[in-house]
Amino acid sequence: MKLAQTLIGVGTIVLAIGMAIGARTISSEAGYGGVGPNFVPWVVAGVLAICGAFLTWESLSGGFRQMDEEAGDEKGYWPGFLWVSAGMLLNAALITTIGFILSCTLCFVLAVRGYKGSQGASDFSPRAFAKDALVGVCIAAPVYWMFTKLLAINLPGLTSTGWF
Repeated sequence: MKLAQTLIGVGTIVLAIGMAIGARTISSEAGYGGVGPNFVPWVVAGVLAICGAFLTWESLSGGFRQMDEEAGDEKGYWPGFLWVSAGMLLNAALITTIGFILSCTLCFVLAVRGYKGSQGASDFSPRAFAKDALVGVCIAAPVYWMFTKLLAINLPGLTSTGWF
């Protein structure tokens, strides 16, 4: 267990180094307010390095303390993982084809299948799919309108009207 905990700390430090290497490639010219575009990546790299050092020290000085007992099943629920993964991958693949609202709705419907299945409440009836799709549209549509109409951020739509 200590080795795994140490590897988590060291892995966090390696991730911080990768972030720092990436931050070096970003322009440092100061923009509005005197802060360049590489400021946030450097902050993230620094905080990750501090967290990684702390995690490594913690693991080497007795292990992670005050950890909760493990909860849940002994093994993962792979069908649920596959449903959620399919939803995310299809969302990424279809967002420019069918638009933000429909692709996010599809992602929501598939993710709900996975989460309900992991709780032993699988329901593959047409009514359950329709209800989940309606909830997904009710979540995705206001997000789409908020970004496109209020914030003027372009998201892929199904039509050129900007409303769907």
